[in-house]
Amino acid sequence: MTLLVFDFDGTIADSLEAIVAMSNRLAPQYGLPPASLEDVSELRDLSFNQLMRRIDVPLVPLFRLLRRVRRELQAEIPRLSPIPEMAETLQTLSQQGQVMGILTSNSAENVRIFLRIHQLESSFEFIQGNASIFGKSRIIKRLIRQRSLSPAELIYVGDETRDIEASRRAGVPVAAVTWGFSTRRALVKNSPTYVVDRPAELLTIVKTHRP
Repeated sequence: MTLLVFDFDGTIADSLEAIVAMSNRLAPQYGLPPASLEDVSELRDLSFNQLMRRIDVPLVPLFRLLRRVRRELQAEIPRLSPIPEMAETLQTLSQQGQVMGILTSNSAENVRIFLRIHQLESSFEFIQGNASIFGKSRIIKRLIRQRSLSPAELIYVGDETRDIEASRRAGVPVAAVTWGFSTRRALVKNSPTYVVDRPAELLTIVKTHRP
């Protein structure tokens, strides 16, 4: 059976607005400018490499800011909701015996709190948190080795162009969801294996995917 591995923020949890607001509040403490709505809208339409060139800020304070946001996000978790239709889709997949996990740059504890609140914890076999911005492909490769899978037997589900790039480096199929950070246009430009406009479409992908 195919292993389905999900990103968390923007893919399962509707958390992007909270993350942007918190980043803007904390950014001046790290000598970084806040992002306007226009800035965020423009960034969503870029590939990861284009995004990194466009923001043009020092990486060290940026990564420190992101770590701080991850820590402080825990207080916001009780106020976050799943993406519409996502909870039902995950429950259906779980009832069908689908093996699922989460691989995210957020903390595993934040994810567990969210899943517990929304009664989704039993749907996932594992949660791998604190993945670095460049480290997802390495972790995906490790999952393949540990579970004796072929690369085609793991599908990564994510909302950003960097999720597509990480999946490509790991040699696995990727289902790019259009309700998260990256726009549909940006995702399609990066040629994912699947483009997903509604969570329920994952049911068909799992059923028809042939490793």
